[in-house]
Amino acid sequence: MHILIVEDELGIVQFLEQGLREEGYQITTANDGSKGFELTQNHTFDLILLDWMLPKINGLDLCKAIRIKDKKTPIIFLTAKDTVQETIEGLRAGANDYIKKPFSFEELVERVKIHFRNKATDEILTLGNITVDLSKHIVLKNDEEINLTQREFELLTYLIRKKGKVCTRNEILKDVWDINFEYDTGVIDVFMNAIRKKLNLKIEEDYIKTIRGIGYIAND
Repeated sequence: MHILIVEDELGIVQFLEQGLREEGYQITTANDGSKGFELTQNHTFDLILLDWMLPKINGLDLCKAIRIKDKKTPIIFLTAKDTVQETIEGLRAGANDYIKKPFSFEELVERVKIHFRNKATDEILTLGNITVDLSKHIVLKNDEEINLTQREFELLTYLIRKKGKVCTRNEILKDVWDINFEYDTGVIDVFMNAIRKKLNLKIEEDYIKTIRGIGYIAND
């Protein structure tokens, strides 16, 4: 699962990033509201941890801006603001949860897990005759289960979530592999070939197209 942390206090960012990576999550960070907004418009995240008092765009306005386009991604406010009115204001802006600073990391992790469980229960992705059930972590083609490795599952899920959009190899490396430096993108082609082979895609089932020299696009 990919978590975006939008927080301007470096110590908190480092603490959260290290702890959540150790829990197995993929992490992207932004230190101001403007960068956070840019990331949410160009990438897909499974959950957002959002500070209220941010430079450039404050957390409340950022939450509202995200919700214009994205109604589903869980947003958890991390903030020292804790009056009833402020809590209500944050929830009305579109936040799903509210954790007061200073907070227990163990509590935050449990809150994150709860939101992921809630998110997964109703998330079924489809691509032609292919179904990805995120709650059960299975892939079906015409109701027949297809056994994919974890990385193959993540790559297929990523492409389906980006359905209709060209995903460059560098974007895939960053968002799926969490690689932010120069790396051989040929590894993506190896995994993509394995996925196609396991799905046994026929000519008329051209659901995942290769864009030569750029990347891939998924379409029904």
